[in-house]
Amino acid sequence: MSDKWDDPEYPPNAERLEPASENDPAGDGPRRDSSPRRDLKTQLLAPFVALIAWVRAIKVPQGREWIAPIASFAFTFFFILAVLLVFDTLPKIDGRLAAGPHSPGLAVTVLDTNGKEIGSRGGRAAKDVPLAELPPYLVNAFLATEDRRFYEHGAVEIRSILRAALANFSAGGFVQGGSTITQQLAKNLYLDNRRTLWRKAQEALIAIWLESRLGKDRILELYLNRIYMGGGAYGVEAAAQYYFGKSAREVTLAEAAVLAGLPKAPSRFAPSTNLAAARKRAGHVLNAMVANGNITEAEAEEARKNPARMAVRTAPDSENYFLDWVYDRVAQLLPDRQGRLIVRTTLDRKKQAAAASAIAGALKANGEKLNISQGAMIALSPDGSILAMVGGKSYGDSQFNRAVQAHRQPGSAFKPFVYLAALEDGMKPWSGFYDKRLDYNGWTPQNAGGKSWGQVTMTTALAHSINRVAVQVGDKVGVERVRETAKELGIRSPIPHNLSIALGSSGVSLMELTGAYAAFPAEGRLITPYAIRQITASNGSILYTHANGTERATSKRSARYMNAMLRRVMTSGTGKAARLSGRLAAGKTGTSQDYRDAWFVGYTGNEIAGVWFGNDDNTPMKRVYGGTVAARAWKSYMQASLKGTPPAPIPGVSNTDWDNPDDQRRQQPEDVLTGFFAGLANIFSNTPRQDPDRRWGNNFRRGGEMVGSGY
Repeated sequence: MSDKWDDPEYPPNAERLEPASENDPAGDGPRRDSSPRRDLKTQLLAPFVALIAWVRAIKVPQGREWIAPIASFAFTFFFILAVLLVFDTLPKIDGRLAAGPHSPGLAVTVLDTNGKEIGSRGGRAAKDVPLAELPPYLVNAFLATEDRRFYEHGAVEIRSILRAALANFSAGGFVQGGSTITQQLAKNLYLDNRRTLWRKAQEALIAIWLESRLGKDRILELYLNRIYMGGGAYGVEAAAQYYFGKSAREVTLAEAAVLAGLPKAPSRFAPSTNLAAARKRAGHVLNAMVANGNITEAEAEEARKNPARMAVRTAPDSENYFLDWVYDRVAQLLPDRQGRLIVRTTLDRKKQAAAASAIAGALKANGEKLNISQGAMIALSPDGSILAMVGGKSYGDSQFNRAVQAHRQPGSAFKPFVYLAALEDGMKPWSGFYDKRLDYNGWTPQNAGGKSWGQVTMTTALAHSINRVAVQVGDKVGVERVRETAKELGIRSPIPHNLSIALGSSGVSLMELTGAYAAFPAEGRLITPYAIRQITASNGSILYTHANGTERATSKRSARYMNAMLRRVMTSGTGKAARLSGRLAAGKTGTSQDYRDAWFVGYTGNEIAGVWFGNDDNTPMKRVYGGTVAARAWKSYMQASLKGTPPAPIPGVSNTDWDNPDDQRRQQPEDVLTGFFAGLANIFSNTPRQDPDRRWGNNFRRGGEMVGSGY
């Protein structure tokens, strides 16, 4: 190294600052602007100016003399970085190995309305199973899939890291991990799922620390008992019990392949979520085991012929939809809460069984011949508590909850909101409208079957689901008023601002539609469906208690009128198939365009229930109306649910055969006249006006004058 590095004058071309003269006003320091803004700017820029000056003053030495300072700088930088990494990482891992299975987050135990356990959701754990007690093919399945050279390499495998880095670089993001089993254990024990270079460095450091303290067998044992396996299960023992109803010590080769396929994507390959995907993934695991020499091709083929099957749950299939929904609701009510919670719900398991039986029976009898693949039901008590919930045909096949997650067109089941808006606007159930051809800028709504009804009351129009009258009523009160009415009753789904909503063109969920109908027997009070009565922590402290609201959605008068009108739907209208013997009931049918959805929402004085049938892919059914399959399923449920329960009254309905509102004209002369003149005015107002310049034929008089011939 040149001795010029010791020369204070070196480098020779460096800029030098001349001392300020005594007369120089800037000699005592840098010149300052009197402006405060300039002072702030100068102060902020000063460090950068000094840094630029320092960099410009450096002259790179000739030859190889530049290597030493740069190497020294790099060594110092990485040494400091390593020290920071160690001090940021290692203090966090003390004592974690003895902490047992890792199950962070929210876990809930769900009880029914009688306090009996239905099931649980969230983290599941079980006692560790020693490596020696696990079937060899289970262990080999994980090794073949996750880290086949586990016993040959160290804590970090450079070859896998380079391969993953190349794949990530090609993809422009993180698509491959390259982590060893030891690194995966380090991540599951101590780190989160963030994909950053700092976290990967921490992962590698912890992996080296683990391998320096533990043997390979112990690391593999910890991994198998800690790894997340989907469905809230941590470790192979908890996963085997949850998915297959047995210990990991007893799983078959096919079941072992399913378990080994889970770490790659626990949610996607969980057999409880998608059994077909889990089996397909297990096939890849079996192929890897054959390639690795763990099993023969014949053994793999035998496992494929006898694939893994989900265990029969202690909770009935349909109750799992409810468990999932309750878990999500708890997470919404207590977003920052973790650990095990006890949730007391409103579910009545007797009514739940009745609802599941009604849907299953309808699908079994009609599904294949009428092209119906799915059905859903929800039942509420008068205060809105959820008594039963069926989210689909089979939870094992699909966990999508059609009672709360699906938004489908309700068809005529939306019409009560149109007529309620009219009642709130001053009309009566016997207000008259004339069923006629309509044309709204090219949109010409039609009645089912093309029938024309002539002069009818609103009650008759609702009972027989006359489309053209519903559109006229909606047009008269205004689209915005109809939208407001639906929202006031609890419809939260977006409602477009067009007249077609009068025929139910706006998608809603079964839960919100059923909850909206619940306002009618509640005499206009807003009823919000709920299932959670109380949430308590594991130490017994109460975290949440439900409180019913008293908000009013519509007037008592209008609610009573609606009860009477909806009663007529079941006594002489489209809902006759749902009529109950010896018990008051009211409701409405709904059929969307091309028979894609069939609905029936109805109520007694004891409870409210909504039913839906259709197909997930929105394909049409074979002429399935709300008044057929859906109405009969509703009746089947109510008969089973209310067996032995005394009938309860419905406000506004005096007996089981409510009188025709047209007959009420004799008792209500003023309303009769109002209805007559309203209907007459409606006819005249909708009659096309004649051209004032129109010429009439011979012998017609106008104003006492003879009119000329011809047009």
